[in-house]
Amino acid sequence: MLLSEQERLEKLTAKSGKLRMVLDTDTYNEIDDQFALVHALLSPERLQVEAVYAAPFFNERSKGPEDGMERSYEEIVRLLDLLKVSSEGYAFKGSRGYLPAADEPVESEAARDLVARALVSEETLYVATIGAPTNVASAILMEPKIWSESW
Repeated sequence: MLLSEQERLEKLTAKSGKLRMVLDTDTYNEIDDQFALVHALLSPERLQVEAVYAAPFFNERSKGPEDGMERSYEEIVRLLDLLKVSSEGYAFKGSRGYLPAADEPVESEAARDLVARALVSEETLYVATIGAPTNVASAILMEPKIWSESW
């Protein structure tokens, strides 16, 4: 579905008040993700962080995408513990690899949770993806209406 110019501008206009959001991050990969997570959690007047998803990554800091995701998940849990935020029902493991094809999702706790959260309310759910977008792309492939109904 194509949006009119007016509809696009409305969607791009900054919203006031508290925003529902989830953060999809490869937190162990680089320090900017740790800062982003902590900043989001310390901004409750503006952000209602509903969940944090561990994204896969592969470089010299991991043995492969799955290891990168696991390390990121552990880092998310560590940061949540430091901030005294329970990780249960809040931090989710993401995909163990990258998309094998453009039309083939990778099932994960994160992708399933994102689908459920996106469908639970008419209120916009903002998705901040600061790692490989595999979890988000998989959620959209698993349930296309979470994208098509919002755009």
